[in-house]
Amino acid sequence: MSDPRPIGVFDSGVGGLTVLLEILRRTPAESTIYLGDNARAPYGTRTDAEVRAFSTQAIDALVDRDVKAVVVACNT
Repeated sequence: MSDPRPIGVFDSGVGGLTVLLEILRRTPAESTIYLGDNARAPYGTRTDAEVRAFSTQAIDALVDRDVKAVVVACNT
């Protein structure tokens, strides 16, 4: 039996939706959780420390949801 846990997708905004759509297209049997941090976007104007902190928080939130993998779909 394959791992039934979802794939987590993190993005700092909404551009990662194209990555999510490609994951769904290529692996239609997989479930996914998409976390887009629209509240703090854009990340490009943030300091390195802020980007690291926000990214760590988002990835930790996905890990807390017991994802089997995390895809970082953020260009920042």
